[in-house]
Amino acid sequence: MINNQSIGKYRWTICSLIFFATTVNYLDRAVISLLKPYIATAFNWNNVEEAANYANIEIAFKLAYSIGMLFAGRFIDKMGTKIGYALATALWSVAAIAHALATGTWGFSIARIFLGVTEAGNFPAAIKATAEWFPKKERALATGIFNSGSNIGAIIAPLTVPYIAEKWGWQWAFILTGAVGFIWLILWFIYYEVPSKQKRLSAPEFEYIHSDKEEENTNTDKVSWAKSLSYKQTWAFAIGKFLTDPIWWFYLFWLPDFLKKEYHLMGTAVALPVAVVYIIASVGSVGGGWLPMKLINMGWPVFKARKTSMLIYGFLVIPIVFAQLLGAVNMWLAVFVIGLAAAAHQAWSANIFTTVSDMFPKKATASVTGIGGMFGGLGGILLSLLVQKRMFVYFESIGQIKTGYYIMFFICGAAYLTAWLIMHVLVPKMKKIDVDN
Repeated sequence: MINNQSIGKYRWTICSLIFFATTVNYLDRAVISLLKPYIATAFNWNNVEEAANYANIEIAFKLAYSIGMLFAGRFIDKMGTKIGYALATALWSVAAIAHALATGTWGFSIARIFLGVTEAGNFPAAIKATAEWFPKKERALATGIFNSGSNIGAIIAPLTVPYIAEKWGWQWAFILTGAVGFIWLILWFIYYEVPSKQKRLSAPEFEYIHSDKEEENTNTDKVSWAKSLSYKQTWAFAIGKFLTDPIWWFYLFWLPDFLKKEYHLMGTAVALPVAVVYIIASVGSVGGGWLPMKLINMGWPVFKARKTSMLIYGFLVIPIVFAQLLGAVNMWLAVFVIGLAAAAHQAWSANIFTTVSDMFPKKATASVTGIGGMFGGLGGILLSLLVQKRMFVYFESIGQIKTGYYIMFFICGAAYLTAWLIMHVLVPKMKKIDVDN
């Protein structure tokens, strides 16, 4: 039995830095969903124009993000975690602030494109850093912890953004939230280094981090996209992201709108229910990493523990289908089941990310993560084009937007079990990839 006190805890300092970065990442992307009514008023959009223009802005972000994810992974693998992560964060912080200069749909679209491309660096860098700093049995927990930053960012946003917008104007909401990234940069350069170069790291903790005895140094050549795409494991991860990432995008960008349309909440009134959803989601993010670690410690094979956990999380999303029926009784029942679905997504996300470092060597994790992220973004674009831009606009035009949301919640409920089944068919058993052969 390993004594965690004796081996040290510096790896958790690194985890906290990644958590902070992910919080900033999601804070910056969530701001616009809360400012949608303010922007619509500023630019004189009617209800139909608001739905259509917002969908276009959202699509611009997702398209840029998906393309950015493809290149971000290779960029992080080439530049290394320290410099690559720092550049990505600095650039997306500038992009977030640049939203304040927008004067219409095109201006916001350009700012969202810049933000999407640069924010794509977060998860490839975070997964690579986690693979560098944690043994396999702790990676899902570490991933769950840093991934909970996406919830914290989404919690902070509704509690601050409407207040800032009402007090100082919507432009200052973009400026102040964007500036937070530069605080992270200072801490990153002070505390981050790879384990082999980190003087604050004890020898026992270094040995513990590398206890999986993965052969890393035999060949340091980067893995090409073509070679990565030749593996069923890459496609399993990519399809899993393609089917489930869009659901999280939907929560992030459309939850305030749903609360506005369904319960007539405006401005600061939307803050509490949105925050509650993401507080519940935070529990799922950390718990999602805890469950497979518990199963592994009980003697379960790593891959079996991951897949079983993901199946459980897929079932936990299903109650969202009844969100509106429950909401007709009491709004908070709808908030709870949406929060449960968001928690299940975060638990799922912590594990699907970790399957990459389970199956691929460290030198390939960022690239494969980037490919999967690109597919996740493409899934988000497809969902926006078919549902949010067409279906929502149609039902808004005939005064039946509640029907549109009902269909969307049904899609949410079915996505995860569908993704799990496809992933299981593609990769029924754990197989470590040797990319050098």
